[in-house]
Amino acid sequence: MFVYVLKRLGLAVLVSFTVSILAFLLLHLSGDPAVALAGEGARQADIDMVRQTYGLDRPIPIQYADWLWKLVHGNFGTSVYFKTDVGPLIMDKLGTTLLLGICALGVALVVSVPLGVLAAIYKNSWIDRLCLAIAVLGQALPNFFFALLLIMLFSISWRMLPVSGSDTWQHFVMPAIALGYYVAPAFMRLIRAGMIEVLGADYIRTARAKGLPVSTVIFKHALRNAIVPVVALAAVQLGFLLGGSVVIETIFALNGIGYLAYQSITYKDFPVMQVIVLLLSGIYVLLTLASDIANAWLDPRIRVA
Repeated sequence: MFVYVLKRLGLAVLVSFTVSILAFLLLHLSGDPAVALAGEGARQADIDMVRQTYGLDRPIPIQYADWLWKLVHGNFGTSVYFKTDVGPLIMDKLGTTLLLGICALGVALVVSVPLGVLAAIYKNSWIDRLCLAIAVLGQALPNFFFALLLIMLFSISWRMLPVSGSDTWQHFVMPAIALGYYVAPAFMRLIRAGMIEVLGADYIRTARAKGLPVSTVIFKHALRNAIVPVVALAAVQLGFLLGGSVVIETIFALNGIGYLAYQSITYKDFPVMQVIVLLLSGIYVLLTLASDIANAWLDPRIRVA
């Protein structure tokens, strides 16, 4: 187990280093950053001054080494638009995005687990087709359009939930539903396929032959083994939810990382954009590493292989 964890940790470090290079190159792939920072209509003298002030006149490898060195020592730079340190600015908004991602993941699991189990138990029946239709609808419906439908229903028509803000738990209900329902179909299909495979196994037939209650066979024996692949998918989807919350946070005006990313793109705030990309990618890598370790602990065959 120790050797397996060490290998996965080394791979995670290598991926993080590669992501840091890509995050840094975003500054240059969008064009000349000095021109973007100086603004439209800026004189060449102003552009040269900006290039010298931010060290953009140095070779790119030296710029990257200096940027990485500062990151390692906790210096994330200064926001061009907000005129403040990038680190505290992002950490102040990270909690909102994490809470939204966890709530959305909870919504996805609450929707997908019962549907996947029902679809597997009643395979090829109208219940199975209904569950699959609900899953297809969730993946086909854009989350921003679904968010607008939720606003029209729960905020405008019924006046049950607030439209924008992040002050109370009520502000997270509609964003979590809109974001979670979009990723629920992937969980549902995986659980359905796993349950169908497990329900046909010999030990399930033995459990039924021993006269165990149906609920015990399904939830204690079948679902427990079919849920193992969901652990890996949950970690991947949580990373996707954190990175893909830009649209939802913008629609509901949640003061999180996603909305900050939208603002930084709008105002060409490159230092903030770079750190956000690096942070979300790092969280994604850590979640994937945690899921690999959890799966290896749950299923010894993985670490032996």
